[in-house]
Amino acid sequence: MKRITTRLVVALCLGGSVGLPAIAVADHSKFKELQKSFGSGPEVTQTCLACHTEAAGQIHRTKHWKWEYLNPDTKQTLGKKTILNNFCISIASNYSSCTSCHVGYGWKDANFDFKSEKNVDCLVCHDTTGNYRKPPGLAGNVVTKDTEFPPGSGKILKGIDLTKIAQKVGKTSRDTCGACHFFGGGGDAVKHGDLDSSMSAPEKTLDVHMDATGLDFTCATCHKTSSHDVAGSRYTPTAKDTGGAHIPGKSDNGNPASCVACHGNGPHRKEARLNQHATKIACQTCHIPAFARGGLATKMTWDWSTAGQVDAEGKQITRKDEKGRITYESRKGDFTLAENVVPEYAWFNGHIEYTLLTDKIEKSDQRIKINKLSGSPTDGKSLIWPLKVFRGSQPYDPVNKTLITPHTAGNDDTGFWKNLAWEKAIPVGMKDSGAPYSGKFEFIKTEMSWPITHMVAPKDKALGCVECHAKGGRLAGIQGVYMPGRDAARRVDKAGWGIVLLTLIGVMGHGIRRILSRKHSGEVK
Repeated sequence: MKRITTRLVVALCLGGSVGLPAIAVADHSKFKELQKSFGSGPEVTQTCLACHTEAAGQIHRTKHWKWEYLNPDTKQTLGKKTILNNFCISIASNYSSCTSCHVGYGWKDANFDFKSEKNVDCLVCHDTTGNYRKPPGLAGNVVTKDTEFPPGSGKILKGIDLTKIAQKVGKTSRDTCGACHFFGGGGDAVKHGDLDSSMSAPEKTLDVHMDATGLDFTCATCHKTSSHDVAGSRYTPTAKDTGGAHIPGKSDNGNPASCVACHGNGPHRKEARLNQHATKIACQTCHIPAFARGGLATKMTWDWSTAGQVDAEGKQITRKDEKGRITYESRKGDFTLAENVVPEYAWFNGHIEYTLLTDKIEKSDQRIKINKLSGSPTDGKSLIWPLKVFRGSQPYDPVNKTLITPHTAGNDDTGFWKNLAWEKAIPVGMKDSGAPYSGKFEFIKTEMSWPITHMVAPKDKALGCVECHAKGGRLAGIQGVYMPGRDAARRVDKAGWGIVLLTLIGVMGHGIRRILSRKHSGEVK
């Protein structure tokens, strides 16, 4: 019965291959309401809302709209408006560039109207043409006619045909989700390490679930959506799902985006020993042997303190490595990049505390943890998880002892983008963020951890025993578990060698008895 139930759940997770009807999307090209020209995104949305009357209100209640979340455990208000990071640092004072990835139109400053229904962007998630664009610097707005941007630059942004796009709306896809999530942190593969444009149409070796010619999962296959609210959260991830497999939409417990939701707590049918491992080790630890495996390098470090270097003529410079990848930009500083990266590992129970703009920080020789992942081998809630640990150097106020929000994106005279001057970039950024600033700044070393959960390899590419059960193996620094091959326990070793010795004596004694008995019976001459 258990096996049948698990198969049913997996079938449902695969999109209803047990006879459930697929949900069809109407052919919007036949709707007379869409047979007209649209001059802006909000005009399209108003037309959408004439039929989809509840959609905007649903969007308004989601993290994708608010970019904010109240963690019920830590009581921290989390989100892109309150959390600083060590790649692009903060959206405050950089709204017009950062909000190109918002599911709305016109968020150019802290006064954005979050109650506006017409400013909800329907097309950013439901475009199927691949032609929808929200260029950075335009506060999430679209360009419908050829436009010079930035003004005076000579660069022309091509206008998009909103009518054709609106008539071809459909279900979300890897491409629509990836338009933002693949490019987080300012570019392709920068932030996560396990999400980049190689996941748009991956091969089986890169991701066994999203394999474009195989299972062909979209993001929504696992991240089930209800009333436009997408399951799964970076702020409160599910580190250990004990609820077992459940049918999406039929269970009030568990996260439908977890591995367990489909595979159950005993996924290895004939391997009881591996199922025992799964009580201590996250599925991702063995089944994602490395990240950034799709041919794109992910950023591993970002040093903002070196930004501002120019050539002899005072012009911005870039440097590249032997593969042509940028490792230095005047406006951003130094980077290191890597492919096929072996994760770092830690006990993790899903509890994360973030360093906020107002939090006091004591500068020391140790890196400051922008997010602190909790976990231990004894709390009953933790598993050993793979992580991308992103390390950087960013501005810090030594008087107020807080991290700093600089103005790094834009084309005005106060932006670091143009002036390469922290003396202008930081005061403007702090003013826009509403946080106090002493007028002094230094740089502080930081790190931020990202649990790895995509780029799941086929089972024959999962980690072998020796990867961990060895001196200096992957889990060399993990405490709280005894691992044969890695650890040495005197009592265990003595007992083991004692058994080996007794076995050897027994075998030798048995052999000698056989020889003597054969001689005595005359069998040996």
